[in-house]
This record gives sequence, structure tokens and C-alpha cells, in this order.
Amino acid sequence: MEPVSPEPADLPVDAGSVRAIAALHDDTRRALYAHVRDAHRPVTREQAAAEVGISRKLAGFHLDKLVEAGLLTAGYDSAARFRALGRTPKTYRPADLDIAVTIPTRQPVLLAELLVEAIVTARPDETARHAAERVAAARGRQLGEATRATTRPGRLGSERALTLAEAVLRGHGYEPTRESPTRIRLRNCPFHPLPATAPELVCQLNHRMLTGLLQGLNASTTRAVLTPRAGECCVELHATG
Repeated sequence: MEPVSPEPADLPVDAGSVRAIAALHDDTRRALYAHVRDAHRPVTREQAAAEVGISRKLAGFHLDKLVEAGLLTAGYDSAARFRALGRTPKTYRPADLDIAVTIPTRQPVLLAELLVEAIVTARPDETARHAAERVAAARGRQLGEATRATTRPGRLGSERALTLAEAVLRGHGYEPTRESPTRIRLRNCPFHPLPATAPELVCQLNHRMLTGLLQGLNASTTRAVLTPRAGECCVELHATG
């Protein structure tokens, strides 16, 4: 059986968002994108060119670059307002895309999702906090199970389990460091700065989620340990043997 290897140590940011932000670095492209968003209707190359004050050909070039970056979608609109052009023109609309890049990686949306799901699924016999802890553990298990189904690592000893967990957590912005063959230190808290507001709650949810991750990986020889450090994640992963 081939050993499980961690993913390359690239920055765990969304490549699509990086491309989109790079596309908006150009002043003309940024102006065209703003016009299409503000229009609230399909926009032709001619309309965009007139708005920004450039040629139709140059507008088309930049608009298509925005499509490639995922910021706009293109189509052909035969609506009555375009018939005077004598053909069905290519039109542009804003894409359904949210752009966010943070370095180091931050995931406040994930924490919000956990809390919303906890409120929606809260049971009569549990407190809001217990509901949030249950949801966090379930989310971690789902991630671990999905990873195991994809990688098919077989039975995991402690070191291989930590290697697999390290790869998963690197992809989610935890910036793991292998301090020893049996210990992983997580140098980034993806939920920062929210732990400063409610450190005990956020750290407990994080601990439950990472415990669930190990359970989903079927990594019974490892455990998540609460080890708070200023400026870092509050959890470490240890081998149990």
C-alpha cells in the first residue's frame, strides 16, 4: 500500500478568487465590471464600450477576460431592445460569485454555518451550546469520512493518520507543522479574530470538529488536544500510543 502524502504546501486560498482579483487589477476591466453589475440587466459590448469610453473591440477583449476569471457570464440575447443591431448580440451579466481571499486563511463563514445549523436543528433536550458542539463534531466527521473515501488509506497507524490529517488541515488553513512524528501543531486559527470574543466557546467547537475529523478518518490512534497558544490554533493533534 502506498504511503499517504500531504498535499503541497501551497497557500490554502481559493485559486478562483485569486484569478478574479487579479483580473480586476486593470482599471478598464474594473470599470467594465462595475458597469455590468450596476446595470441589473444584460449588457452588450457596444453599451459597455460607450459607458467606459473605449472601442467595442477593446471592451469585448476585457469583458471576455472577466468571463474567463469567473466574474461575468456571457450569452446571446435576442430581446427587443437589441433588435436594432440587426443581429443577436453577445451580452454579459454578473456571475454568481463571492470573492474572498485572506492570508492567512480565515473561515468565519464556517463558524456561522455551524451556529446557524445548531439553532435550526437544536433538540428539546439540549442547550444551544450542546447543539453547536454536536453540529461541529458532525461536520468534522463528514470531512474525515469524505477524505477517507477519496484517499482509501486502509488501516491507519498513528503516524500515517497524522500525515493524512495534516494534509486535510493544510487545505483548510490551519498551517500544520509536524513538531515530531507523533505531534502536529496548528499555527493558524481559521476562526480568528472571533475566539477573542468567546474563546472558550469557539475553541471548544474547534476541538469538537477536529475530534470529529479524526473519528471520520477512523484514526483511533490519534486525538485532538486543547492546547491554547496566543496567535495560533487552540488544538494540537497527538498520537495516543
